Amino acid sequence: QRCVVLRFLKSPPNQNKTSEEILHHLQNIVDFGKHVMKQFFGENYVHHGEIIQLPLDFVRQLCLKIQPERPESRCDKDMDTLSGYAMCLPNLTRLQTYRFVEHRPILCIEIKPKCGFIPFSSHVSQEIKHKVCRYCMHQHLKVANGKWKRPSKYCPLDLFSGNKQRMHFALKSLLQEAQNNLKIFKNGELIYGCKDDQDFASDWNELARHLKPFFFPSNGLVSGPHCTRTIVKELIHVITMTLLSSTDACRAGDMKTVPISQGRSYCEASAFNKELVRNGKHKLESSGLPRGCLLYKTLQAQMLDMLDIEGLYPLYSRVEQYLEEFPEERSTLQIDGPYNEAFYEKLLDLSTEDDGTVAFALTKVQQYRIAMTAKDCSIMIALSPCLQDECSEQRPVVLTSKSRFTFSVSVLDLDLKPYESIPHQYKLDGKIVNYYLKNVQAKDNPVMSNLFKENEDCTLVLHKV
Repeated sequence: QRCVVLRFLKSPPNQNKTSEEILHHLQNIVDFGKHVMKQFFGENYVHHGEIIQLPLDFVRQLCLKIQPERPESRCDKDMDTLSGYAMCLPNLTRLQTYRFVEHRPILCIEIKPKCGFIPFSSHVSQEIKHKVCRYCMHQHLKVANGKWKRPSKYCPLDLFSGNKQRMHFALKSLLQEAQNNLKIFKNGELIYGCKDDQDFASDWNELARHLKPFFFPSNGLVSGPHCTRTIVKELIHVITMTLLSSTDACRAGDMKTVPISQGRSYCEASAFNKELVRNGKHKLESSGLPRGCLLYKTLQAQMLDMLDIEGLYPLYSRVEQYLEEFPEERSTLQIDGPYNEAFYEKLLDLSTEDDGTVAFALTKVQQYRIAMTAKDCSIMIALSPCLQDECSEQRPVVLTSKSRFTFSVSVLDLDLKPYESIPHQYKLDGKIVNYYLKNVQAKDNPVMSNLFKENEDCTLVLHKV
């Protein structure tokens, strides 16, 4: 019996679409996964699903049943109960490859890694963007706006470094401050993640209680803080090893790769980097990612953002100007689909020499949308205990000190980012950078911060001019 997930379209109140529009939108999502993102990530990692039609009475009853369970932050949108169309997807909290373990307990870790590189574009106007990653800068603005109570120590560049020490630090930071970037499920039920007021020490003890049978099945480990630390360490090891594994034989399509060496491999705001500097070490090792692993493929797709939003925005404006003059060309340019092989082929041009044409501008805009999608995707790692005699060459296995797991790695949240969101991204980028420069870097700069120290008497001396 297959375990599946139903996904319904949601839209703001009083913006209900017709059944035909909903079917078209869902078809675009499926086609984009099938014809575009599978080319970037590989067959085994992307599950594009299929569209099904359900009895309207069933949909309405389902909506009534799940409405009380929906998080408050999601209730600003209404679930589509009028068309009957939905996407049927595999439940990625379960193992995707092997049916034989479905009766076993299953652990699933969902990670939203965010952007794993620092802009290398010459269009960047503020030098800080070449030194501090977007995620680390955005944390401060989110705390100031009340989204989170404190900034996370997680830095995506540490996770994408391929260096196990840095990856362990990044994953430990995610476990300490999960925000929207980490969730853990046991048998499909959420057991950890996304509580801003969490006391992570007590939460870790609770998490360790859930995880102990997975990592120490013989129960030979004493309880207490040492036990919790040991189990969390084992969990981090397993996540690291699965993220570095390759469970897909095929390379990602015909995509020429963007040289990862173009950007710097570390972020100056990373807590790991700061610790190194404090200890007198200035060389940050970057081991690099194995080419077949999902993190490598995710990073390659992200790096289609070759111009940064600052270089991209004038090209978006060029396309917009063209569409104002020739609105009927919107469908020819495939801005709203169809997302087919022809759409994918146009993404393969990695040139950055602007020839002034609308075609060049459109290619860069579409590549940017793909990059934004890859920057916001989630990675699902499903693990299930595996007996020694069941482990064979065909099944990927990861070992811990007392256990072995078979696993599957998948990627989800792969809806193409809207063309219309580009002006918002441009404005948000400016807000993030300006807030960081004004409120964080100014305080970190000893020359600036020593000018006016709190609680110190200051004498203003006026000179004749």
